[in-house]
Amino acid sequence: MNNMNTDSNQTEHLQNLLDYYKESYENEKKKSAMLAGKLSDEKSRADDLEFKLTRIKNNPVWKLSKPFRVVMHFIIRTKDRLIRHGNPKGVLRKIKSKMIEKKAMKKHGRASFPNEAQRREQESTEFAKKIRISILVPLYNTPKNFLTEMIDSVKAQTYLNWELCLADGSDDAHTYVGEICRQYAENDARILYQKLEKNEGISGNTNQCYKMATGDYIGLFDHDDILHPSALFEYMKVICNQDADYIYCDEATFRDGNINKMITLHFKSDYAIDTLRANNYICHFSVFKRTLLEGTELFRTQFDGSQDHDMILRLTSAAKKVVHVQKLLYYWRSHKGSVASDISAKTYAIEAARGAVADHLARSGFRDFEIVSTRAFETIFRIKYQLLSTPMISIVIANKDHEPDLRRCVTSILEKSTYDNFEIIIVENNSASEEIFNYYKQIEKLPNVKVVSYKSDSDFNYSAINNFGVKAAAGEYIILLNNDTQIITPSWMEELLMYAQREDVGAVGAKLYYEDRTIQHAGIVIGLGAHRTAGHTHYKVNYENVGYMGKLCYAQDVTAVTGACMMVRKSIYDEAGGLSEEFAVALNDVDFCLRLRKQGLLNIFNPYCELYHFESLSRGLDVDAKKAARYEAECEVFRTKWKRELEQGDPYYNPNFSLDHSDYSLQV
Repeated sequence: MNNMNTDSNQTEHLQNLLDYYKESYENEKKKSAMLAGKLSDEKSRADDLEFKLTRIKNNPVWKLSKPFRVVMHFIIRTKDRLIRHGNPKGVLRKIKSKMIEKKAMKKHGRASFPNEAQRREQESTEFAKKIRISILVPLYNTPKNFLTEMIDSVKAQTYLNWELCLADGSDDAHTYVGEICRQYAENDARILYQKLEKNEGISGNTNQCYKMATGDYIGLFDHDDILHPSALFEYMKVICNQDADYIYCDEATFRDGNINKMITLHFKSDYAIDTLRANNYICHFSVFKRTLLEGTELFRTQFDGSQDHDMILRLTSAAKKVVHVQKLLYYWRSHKGSVASDISAKTYAIEAARGAVADHLARSGFRDFEIVSTRAFETIFRIKYQLLSTPMISIVIANKDHEPDLRRCVTSILEKSTYDNFEIIIVENNSASEEIFNYYKQIEKLPNVKVVSYKSDSDFNYSAINNFGVKAAAGEYIILLNNDTQIITPSWMEELLMYAQREDVGAVGAKLYYEDRTIQHAGIVIGLGAHRTAGHTHYKVNYENVGYMGKLCYAQDVTAVTGACMMVRKSIYDEAGGLSEEFAVALNDVDFCLRLRKQGLLNIFNPYCELYHFESLSRGLDVDAKKAARYEAECEVFRTKWKRELEQGDPYYNPNFSLDHSDYSLQV
């Protein structure tokens, strides 16, 4: 009997599917007929225009006007170039940005060094802790000027309780390295030098430096780079004030031996584990408490070429307080043969980096992951995680009218998604059109689609509508999805779930495009924008752009993601109380993500989950006075509620970036 019921259910299910696709087919057939008619009309019009154009070209006046037309075409081509690179305003914006960047280079170069009065003040500062910082520098055939500039930058430090440990693996053709170092050591007892019997590579030579060190904290410094004079002073402040046991800073790459000639300025986020797994953004200048090395090695030779990434992953995972000093204090020299110049100069570093990340992931409990280089850079990785299970996912879509938009959204889910354990819950909100209710009847025949009606006499409240929809959800995971979206990535649900399944993760968001393939969403920064509430980074950037320091090419921790496409575990959603209904239209998603962060959870942006977002079609843009006033009122509620967080600044957005623009423009 049970078998008969099962067969009957399956037959009914298949019949419903057949009816749905039959109706879809008929609709598409009608559209094709309409398009065929339009195509015929356009062809007739084109033939008529071709006839008229031929007559014009044969006219003597047209032939005489050729010089004028050449000039005109030049102007048009110039205009087209401007449009391709952004509209004229955008081009002017880029020119202005370059000018700001040049000013910033001066600001963060030698002009940022302490003057005599500042130096005396820093040198005489009494810190609460007596800390010696041992700086480790492995040497190998170091050019004379690189060597002396490196040592001089340490001697110029305004914090005086340091020691410089130099282990020299240079060959017999570079004996001057030892001679220079011994001279420095004779004149300053804080400089320790050892000639190694053989060159042991980056890892081995650095480990020999470590054996010489007596400091409470260890700093890692490359033999051809330069430190800002206040670097150790700034680090001591966070060691004493925040009990930091791992510290890093912002850095710049320079050329031609002049730190004012910067190629790139790398302003970093605060500690972000997912960002670090994909990209060694911490890099220089790492200083850490010596006790973090108990039970482990400093550098491991099997990861030569990416030994620092391996070390940073291990030690930051063990650290109690990782602190980012939000100042540019390290200058990375770019020269022929250096990684700063070209990663291909050290191709072994790519495999070493992949191995370092793989080792870290395995030690963190991950299995069957895949690490792939991205188009941004060979050592910036896309990490594909194994799905631990295939739980039910409930896709909640709020909707009022807009049948074509909802149809496009639902059709893209049904036809493109490779994940099959999902349900679609459409929250009907006071629609009036006959078309939408006819569509509801059509899709409700499908076993994994249901329509629930939200009734309220109050004004529109996006948060309340979605909360109502989530209550009807049977899934273990929720996706809040706007009805004005369209799926691009077939594995979009898998890409969200691979992060949302982690116990330390709250919300996971997608990369959203406008219809013209410019970016609408790539993570949210609090404090960004005219209202100083929150804004989307890389806004209106072309989809081919890799983003600031490759940020559009790897999954990373962010403060918030948009509710236009957001996955979260249902239990987390319920515990957080869902979307706050005090934010009826705007900022409810940002508020939700901030509450998740207060619970100690991470929010993640994954650029490999891609959708179109035709933004705000379901409710219209806030352009009239009433809507503008409502938006400003919600902004004020947000600024009051999250005042402390806004004052502290977004931890994943450096304070050296402007809050007026979303393209990581620098402020000066």
